[in-house]
Amino acid sequence: MNKKILIIGANGMLGGSLFRYFTDSTMYSVIGTVRSNEAKEFFEAQQYTNIVSGIDVSNKISLRAIIMDLQPDYIFNCVGIIKQLDSSKNHILSININSLLPHELAAMASEVKAKLIHFSTDCVFSGKKGGYSENDIPDATDIYGRSKLLGEVDYNGHLTLRTSIIGHEYHSNHSLVDWFLSQDGTVNGFSHAIFSGLPTVYLAEVLDKFILPKQNLSGLYHLSVEPIDKYTLLTIINDIYKRKNTIVENKEFTIDRSLNSSNLSGEIGFKPESWFDLIKKMHCEYVRYFK
Repeated sequence: MNKKILIIGANGMLGGSLFRYFTDSTMYSVIGTVRSNEAKEFFEAQQYTNIVSGIDVSNKISLRAIIMDLQPDYIFNCVGIIKQLDSSKNHILSININSLLPHELAAMASEVKAKLIHFSTDCVFSGKKGGYSENDIPDATDIYGRSKLLGEVDYNGHLTLRTSIIGHEYHSNHSLVDWFLSQDGTVNGFSHAIFSGLPTVYLAEVLDKFILPKQNLSGLYHLSVEPIDKYTLLTIINDIYKRKNTIVENKEFTIDRSLNSSNLSGEIGFKPESWFDLIKKMHCEYVRYFK
């Protein structure tokens, strides 16, 4: 019998990639939740039966009902108040969604003997030093970083992955890649802004091939790839997506939130692919679903 995956927030950048990847797999039965019926327009018609709409994560009754009804083996929490949105400045909303919700999901998951996989962020760190390991003390001072830190679930067999992501999202230019693709002409590329996150489509692949097979993997781990500066990153995207933007190197802004994921790599045998190959994977997803 196929393992059952419940994806909370299947229409966001991360949830969408995970939903598309795992519904294409013959190994899993997948259900994704969205808040509104209108969100179904983001999915292919044959995927409608895998989508449950009307699930507002602030309504714990409906959230609990779908978990109890589905009895999933895995719950992927892909809901969060992201830093780029004005709502991230709303302390109550950020604490409810980023801090409390993951622990509430963990409790519900434990009731049905499911494993929660929760996604935290490199933004729990200030970015003053880079190369952060799990032993480094998070030093973010903003509500986003602190609320995400409080939401990390590292108990009862559940798993939190601290990571960062790039990718595509429907009807949005908030993410780095979608913003870049919406620009014409000259854009700044910050060569002293260091990033070690993953394209969301590659994160799905890592989950499938490396993390889910390790059934006893639990706690808190960093998940990252080779650090890259955002000037070089945009240059690769510009090339592979066949854009004609001019990227001007900017050295004025310095930040390094790169993560050291040697602990996780040692546990699961994960060796990341090159950035050129990662962007090619992201572009393939873009051509298939977003172009």
